[in-house]
Amino acid sequence: MMRQYELVERVRAYDPNVDEDRLNRAYVFTVQMHGTQKRASGDPYFSHPVEVAGLMTELKMDADTIITALLHDTVEDTLTSIEDVENRFGPEVARLVDGVTKLSKIEAQTEDERAAENLRKFLLAISDDIRVLLVKLADRLHNMRTLHFIKSPEKRRRIARETMDIYAPLAERIGMYEYMHEMQLLAFEQLEPDAYQTITTRLAQIRENGDKLIEEISQSIASAMDRAGLKAKVSGREKHPYSIWKKMQERHVAFEQLSDINAFRVIVDDTDACYRALGVMHRRWQMVPGRFKDFISTPKRNGYRSIHTTVMFAQNMRVEIQIRSQEMHRAAEYGLAAHWAYKQDDAPDGQAGWLRDLIEILETSQDPEELLENTRMAMYQDRIFAFTPKGALHQLPKGSTPVDFAYAVHTDLGDRAVGAKVNGRHVPLRTLLNNGDMVEILSSKAHQPEPAWLNFVATGKARAAIRRHVRHHEREELIKLGRQLFEEICARLPGRIGVKAIKAALGRLLLDDEEALMFAIGSGKLTDRQVMEALVPGFDPGEDEKDWPSQERAISIRGLTPGVSFVLGECCHPVPGDRIVGLRGEGRPVEVHTIHCERLGGDTEGDWLDLSWGQGSDGGSARLRVIIHNRPGMLAEMAGIFGFHKANIINLRMTARDASFHTFEVDLEVHDLPHLMRILSALRASDAIAQADRVFG
Repeated sequence: MMRQYELVERVRAYDPNVDEDRLNRAYVFTVQMHGTQKRASGDPYFSHPVEVAGLMTELKMDADTIITALLHDTVEDTLTSIEDVENRFGPEVARLVDGVTKLSKIEAQTEDERAAENLRKFLLAISDDIRVLLVKLADRLHNMRTLHFIKSPEKRRRIARETMDIYAPLAERIGMYEYMHEMQLLAFEQLEPDAYQTITTRLAQIRENGDKLIEEISQSIASAMDRAGLKAKVSGREKHPYSIWKKMQERHVAFEQLSDINAFRVIVDDTDACYRALGVMHRRWQMVPGRFKDFISTPKRNGYRSIHTTVMFAQNMRVEIQIRSQEMHRAAEYGLAAHWAYKQDDAPDGQAGWLRDLIEILETSQDPEELLENTRMAMYQDRIFAFTPKGALHQLPKGSTPVDFAYAVHTDLGDRAVGAKVNGRHVPLRTLLNNGDMVEILSSKAHQPEPAWLNFVATGKARAAIRRHVRHHEREELIKLGRQLFEEICARLPGRIGVKAIKAALGRLLLDDEEALMFAIGSGKLTDRQVMEALVPGFDPGEDEKDWPSQERAISIRGLTPGVSFVLGECCHPVPGDRIVGLRGEGRPVEVHTIHCERLGGDTEGDWLDLSWGQGSDGGSARLRVIIHNRPGMLAEMAGIFGFHKANIINLRMTARDASFHTFEVDLEVHDLPHLMRILSALRASDAIAQADRVFG
C-alpha cells in the first residue's frame, strides 16, 4: 500500500505547486473515517482509496481529483456526509465525491433497479465533470484487481458482468484502452474461466517458442523503416486473451486457426510519417484486403487515431500492424485522461457527442431494464461511419439502419422519418447501413415514430426516443379506449352516473383524476366489476361475475393504432368485416380475435369486449390454406389470381407435398372481408386449385 509521503511525492513530481497540507489532510481523513474496516482480502479498507488515488497520479490528475479518489467511499461506507466533505475540502471536491458515490441501497429495489439508479446518477455526474468518470473507472479497476478475494462466485460473476457491460465500454469510449483491456481480462477470467485458462495456457506455450519470431518480425519492420529514412520505434505484443476469445466466437474458429495472435506497433514522429510508414509497409509486404483501417483520417468517436493494416509476412503469416505518432500513442493509452493536465483550465470536449446521447437516453428511459439495455447499446464498440448528403459524418454501431442514422442526426428528424435514400437509392427503413454510406432521410411533419421500428433499430438513442413516443401515444389511446369502456359500464348500471359519483369513485380507487381512471380502465388495471362497485357501492355485491349485465353495443377500434392500443390475433388473422371480440388484460394491448377463433374456445384470461370495426376500416392479413394440383404452372396461376385482385402475399409456406397435390399456407394482405371472399371464390373456380379455405386458428 502506498504511504502518505509517497502519494504526496508522486503529485509533486508533476505539480510542484500542489497544496501538500490539503493532500495530507485528505489521506489522514480517509484513514480515520474507514478506521478498522476490512476488505475481502483482509487488508485495511483505506488501502483501496489510497490505491485509487495512486492510479490518478499515474494520469497526472489535479489535486481535487486526487483528494476525490481518497474520499470517494467515505460518504457511502462511513458516517461522513457530503456537507462534512465540503466543509473540510471545499465545494469542488464535495461535488466530485457526490458524483462518484453510489446511491444508498434501498432494500425494496431489485439488483437491476439499484444498478440503473447508480448508473443514472453516475452519468449525470460525468456530464457535469468528466473527472468523476476517471475516478470511477480507477475505482472499478482496483476492485477488479482484488475481485478474486470475494468468496461468493455469484457475486464475483455479477461484478464481472457489470464491468464487462458498463465500465469497460465506458473506458473504451473515452479511449482509455489500458483500463479497458485490463478490466475485460479480469472480467473474462470470472465469466468464462475454462476459456480463459485454455487461451492463457496456449499463449504461454507460444511465448516459450515464439519470442524469436516476434523479435525477427520487429527487426524486419524496423529495418524497412530505417532504409526509408524513417525514425520509428517498433514493438510486438500478444493480443489480449479476451480479444482472442471474442475473435474466435465471431469467426467460429479454434485457437489454432487464428493467424494474427500477435500484433505490432510502429510509432513515428508525426502524422506525415505515419502515411510514409504505411507506404513502406505496403511496398515491402503484400496487404491483406479488407484489413485496412485509417483512424487518422476518420478518428473513432472516442478520439482514437491510428492506422491499422495487416500484411502477409514470410510463409504466408498474417501480421497485424498499427502505425501512429507519439502524440497518438499517448492518447491511445489513456485516451481523454492523456489530454487532461493540472495546468488546463478547461476540460477536453471531445466526448461531448456520445455523452449527450447517454444523457438523452437517461431522460427517456422509464424502467431500470430499459435504461441498462439502452445504455449498453450506446456504448458498444463496433462502429460504422455514414455521411449526410452535405458530408457530415456520423458514427453508428454495426447493424444500424436509416432510422438510427436519423436519430443520430437529430431526434426530431428520427421522429418524422418516412423513408430513406442510401447512396442515392430508395431503401426500406430497416436496411442495414455499411461503412461509408451516404444517407438521406426523407421526412414528413405529419409522421410519427412507429412501434415496429423497435424490432430493428440498433442504437440506444433511437430505441429510447421511439419508446418515449410509444408510451405517450399509448397513454392517449388507452385513455380514449377507457372512455368508451366507461360509457358501456355506466350503461349497465341502474340510474345515471353523475360527476359526484365519479369523484367519489376516484377516492375509493385511490386515483388522482378522471384521466387516470380512464387509463386504468383502458389498460386493464381495473375490471368492470371494480369500476361498478366504486361507482355504486353495494350494487349486487353477492352476484357471481357471470351474472353481471353484458355489453349492449360494440366498442369501435377505429382510430386506434395497431401494436399500441390493440393487436390483431396471430391465431385467427381478423380483417375488416369479420365479427370480432377483444380480450383485455392488465399491462397489454387489447387482443382482437374473430368470433370463430379457436383460442376463444379454451381457457383465456382477461375481460371479453364486443368490438366493431370503425367506419372505413381498411387493411388486414388473412391466412388461407390452398391445395393446388401438382402440375407445372399451377403455383404461378395461384399467384396470378392474387395479383389480379391486388392482394399482396406476405408469407407463403408449403405444409404438405405428395404426388398429386401441394398444400400451401398463404398470409395475404387484403382490404376487407368482401375483398377476401372474392379472392376465395376466384381460387375455388380455378382448375389449378383443388381446395381453398380460410384458416382461423
